[in-house]
Amino acid sequence: MNKNSLVQTNVDLTPYNSYGLRARCARAFFPNSEEEVYQIFDYYPTPSKIWIGSGHNIILAREWYEEDFIIFNGTFNSITVHGSVMEVQAGAFSAQMSEVALQHGLSGLEFICDIPSSLGGAIVMNAGAGGEEIGGLLISVRYLDLNDLTVHEVDAQGASLSYRNSLFQRDSSKIVLSAELQLQPGCPKEIKSKMDQVRSARWAKQPREYPNAGSVFKRPKGRYVGPMIEALGLKGVSVGGFQVSSKHAGFIIRNGHGTACDLLSLIEKIQSKVYNAYGVRLEMEQQVVA
Repeated sequence: MNKNSLVQTNVDLTPYNSYGLRARCARAFFPNSEEEVYQIFDYYPTPSKIWIGSGHNIILAREWYEEDFIIFNGTFNSITVHGSVMEVQAGAFSAQMSEVALQHGLSGLEFICDIPSSLGGAIVMNAGAGGEEIGGLLISVRYLDLNDLTVHEVDAQGASLSYRNSLFQRDSSKIVLSAELQLQPGCPKEIKSKMDQVRSARWAKQPREYPNAGSVFKRPKGRYVGPMIEALGLKGVSVGGFQVSSKHAGFIIRNGHGTACDLLSLIEKIQSKVYNAYGVRLEMEQQVVA
């Protein structure tokens, strides 16, 4: 790819964040391969670069970013299957991965079929549902170390995955490029049935009809976030165009022309009230791109 076709300028970031927050950046890149990732740093070696995947689990806190964005969304998303091992690039969406697994009669990714995430984001957060996590399938992760622009590979143990956490969340200089997942042969009819059940259960409980970014807070040990928020009468409470979901209090939805300031104010209000009532400091699951 040549230099001119690699870069886009004055890019609207609104479609690339699930809250639909209005934001733009001076320059953005949408690489399709590791080679193109290297080209970005060859042609544009500025230090400040922000990496995003599917745009879920993030809050764009500004309306304008001078920093470069590197976006794995609709790009860098190839999936290959070798026997029961799936090799996936970081930009592949969870739904895409689970559908490919279904087509190959492979079980293991049913739980993630309706989690809105890219593979890269899923590994960074060790995404999970129903007691299953992406870490339970991981063979290895290939990543770029921004400190010296070298590529490395770690196994599941080296990725240091824990509840909604990983090596890649603790060290933002390490960028997930791809991963190998160990799946198991299964009956396609049973795999599809489980995927349908997962989707139905999530849609019944979650406010999928409104823009949101999933669970706002990590679950504290021995507690459940939604019931605490609901018990404080915060269900349905709004700040500007953002509201605590009346369907699931652990979610915040955009139901108007909300700003990042509205959203962050509502989050701070929830955290303050929960701490005052329960002595629990709610830790955000979503990442603020400040």
